[in-house]
Amino acid sequence: MYDIDIDSLKNIYMNLSDEIYIFDTTLRDGEQTPGVALTVDEKIQIAQKLDAIGVDKIEAGFPAASKGEFEACKEIKSLNLDSTIVGLARSVKNDIDSILDADLGYVHTFIGTSPLHRDYKLKMSKETIISTAVEAVEYAKDHGLTVEFSAEDATRTEKDFFFDVYNEVSNAGADFLDIPDTVGVLTPVFTHELISYAKSVFDLPISVHFHNDFGLATANTLIAIECGANQAHVTINGIGERTGNTPLEELVIILNTAYGMNLNIDTSQLYSLSEFVGRLTGIKMPVNKPIVGDNAFAHESGIHVHGILNNSSTYEPISPESVGHSRKIILGKHTGANALKSKLKEYHIDLNNEQFDKVFSQIKTLGDKGKCVTDDDLKAIALTELASARETLIKLKGLGLMCGAAVSPTATVKLEIYGVEKETSHTGVGPVDAALNAIRYLIQDTMDIELEEYNLEAINGGTDALADVFVISSDNEGNKSTGRAINDDIVMASILAVLDSINKLLLMKKI
Repeated sequence: MYDIDIDSLKNIYMNLSDEIYIFDTTLRDGEQTPGVALTVDEKIQIAQKLDAIGVDKIEAGFPAASKGEFEACKEIKSLNLDSTIVGLARSVKNDIDSILDADLGYVHTFIGTSPLHRDYKLKMSKETIISTAVEAVEYAKDHGLTVEFSAEDATRTEKDFFFDVYNEVSNAGADFLDIPDTVGVLTPVFTHELISYAKSVFDLPISVHFHNDFGLATANTLIAIECGANQAHVTINGIGERTGNTPLEELVIILNTAYGMNLNIDTSQLYSLSEFVGRLTGIKMPVNKPIVGDNAFAHESGIHVHGILNNSSTYEPISPESVGHSRKIILGKHTGANALKSKLKEYHIDLNNEQFDKVFSQIKTLGDKGKCVTDDDLKAIALTELASARETLIKLKGLGLMCGAAVSPTATVKLEIYGVEKETSHTGVGPVDAALNAIRYLIQDTMDIELEEYNLEAINGGTDALADVFVISSDNEGNKSTGRAINDDIVMASILAVLDSINKLLLMKKI
């Protein structure tokens, strides 16, 4: 952070609450993500993991919505977790009865208050909405429930009516006042004004539930907390209706790191929790997702990697270990020598200067072709370079290919054989076969070979994967040798693998 007195800044500009509660609604709002449906067992597993990291409250679901929702809420409650288990209910008696039947002690009840909700969804007057909300709160309190009340679409509700609603439910006994930005239209400036005013008017703790339609959910939640909000609704990975909610992992890390708050959350489990929920929901996080994305602690630029290797704080605001993540050094066209040396050292691969330069050059070339070199690619390239360090009697000096619908695949191959260059062209059933036919022709005065085995594999998935070719060749005396080559071009990899095996056979004869 900047070299300033953070505590003084907080005292001057912020009205931070002494305690911030983390209210996780992954199992309720998160499950409302289009295409996501969790089983009872899956919801239980997520609830247990949320409890294990230390969230204060878990909104387990909407018990009145379905039998499965009811069972999930009841079973999660029966686990006797440390987290408070919450159920959602409309401001309707039957919904609150479902909360009670599920043995929940905390209800999050809501009713729409904006003109759009009043006129088009509920078709209720302002007076009816207030009386309905008050009756629901009173009914829940009469039955011993802790009550959190939300005015749905609060941020598009007229200011006077907004405060009338919250004032009445406060008088009715609500314990928490939740202010939802239901369609994510708030900006930080308006958030500051709204929450500051609400804190000045109401004595009850303020909760916020912000959606991410404009990409501002996290920023708005932070502003709300700065203005005195006592609780934040979040979801794992920020999943939820439309573009989702404030991400749990982002908010927790920012409050811990930038604000110095101890939320009693075990942040070391955030990455594994994110991955677990991603697998269950089928929603994979973008690689550039803060905190839990694959690239959150990945580095390719030579300048950055050099800094990271000397002091990770140069280009990382937090350590990957603090969230259960890991650092990745990515190889590509921006890779520096330090990064490559670090990777080779990690895999105990010792190259001399000439071999290192060749591997470095190949990685740069692959990067310029738009390819990302994985760790498996690097190991294969480096080990191939080590293997090629032996004496080479036959060398590839040139290759040309011609393929098309109107012509047979034709390969023109130029080899240096014992210092003499020879060139020929041959056809085949495919470009690889054509190239191998040309090689056989060029070396026929040196030896006869048969290709006994040919295996082609992609080191990693994808259409741009490096080709790993393994061959077994034999000569007319029954000698056999293996050959292997890695290249981004299948034909080139095949030729180099065959030449590798041929050179081994020739060295056998010399010995």
